[in-house]
Amino acid sequence: MKQKNIALWVIGAIALLVLPLILQSFGSAWVRIADLALLYIMLALGLNIVVGYAGLLDLGYVAFYAVGAYLFALLASPHLADTFAGFAAMFPNGLHFSMWLVIPIALVLAAFTGVLLGIPVLKLRGDYLAIVTLGFGEIIRIFMNNLDHPINITNGPKGLGQIDSVHIFGFDFGRAHELFGFEIRSVSMYYYLFLFLVLVTVLVCYRLQDSRIGRAWMAIREDEIAAKAMGINTRNMKLLAFGMGASFGGVSGVMFSAFQGFVSPESFSLMESVMIVAMVVLGGIGHIPGVILGAILLSALPEVLRYVAGPLQSMTDGRLDSAILRQLLIALAMITVMLIRPRGLWPAPEHGKSLEQKT
Repeated sequence: MKQKNIALWVIGAIALLVLPLILQSFGSAWVRIADLALLYIMLALGLNIVVGYAGLLDLGYVAFYAVGAYLFALLASPHLADTFAGFAAMFPNGLHFSMWLVIPIALVLAAFTGVLLGIPVLKLRGDYLAIVTLGFGEIIRIFMNNLDHPINITNGPKGLGQIDSVHIFGFDFGRAHELFGFEIRSVSMYYYLFLFLVLVTVLVCYRLQDSRIGRAWMAIREDEIAAKAMGINTRNMKLLAFGMGASFGGVSGVMFSAFQGFVSPESFSLMESVMIVAMVVLGGIGHIPGVILGAILLSALPEVLRYVAGPLQSMTDGRLDSAILRQLLIALAMITVMLIRPRGLWPAPEHGKSLEQKT
């Protein structure tokens, strides 16, 4: 049985490594879908810490994603040097900070932003918490959209472009490379980078889940009053959940900015936050494999449904917009799944059953 499990893991690892090479033969667009799916997995796992472990409904999670994306866009593009004379004097060729420097800054800044959000909402629960966090996410998006006057920092709705690609030890992920006579495109290179980051994120989440901090979060989720009575500092644990979850979003934002080469406020709308929450709920709240499954399905499903919405639009003589049809099909699929499996596609095992399995 053990050898069979090892064989399955090996087959799965080989499939993940070969996947982008197969997809790029059908066009770079399919590899880009896989890349974005990996980014959404990181975002969903980060939100799972807040929603799944600590039980805090956060509808403004995309704000931390935006913080990381804009930080890298400002520190790895010519925008600040073109706008401010002081930066132009110090950096005549524009700011091109290393990713190794930007990622720790983004992680700390996003975590700090998460704690700032957590402080005023510590005593809020349920719908009230959701409304406040939703407002916070919209505030960040509008702030980025309007920060182009009187001082142009974010370039407003025009967005920031000419962002550097990822460079690791001189290896440029922004261009194609040839290996044993086989061309590996830029999108495939980013796939392997994102896959590595996803594996690190999964490892961190599993370690957190089994740690004292993770168990304290789950105790707060089940009954905050009982957790407080048992000596858990619920205030600090909640702030830690907000900060830890936000840090994942900040790092994902840096990767998104480098991958796209362009960021604008439209990339961080309320719909993005709703989709990330839906990934966690649809897959299975608090269950890492379920969250990964939900992220893959909801990030890839809209692209796959393009091929369904097109024929349906032609059947109605173009009276229905294909984008609206696509959203309708996604909504119907989600409603169907939640009716059939209300706890998610791959829910966490019940506590009693998991204890029996361990014993």
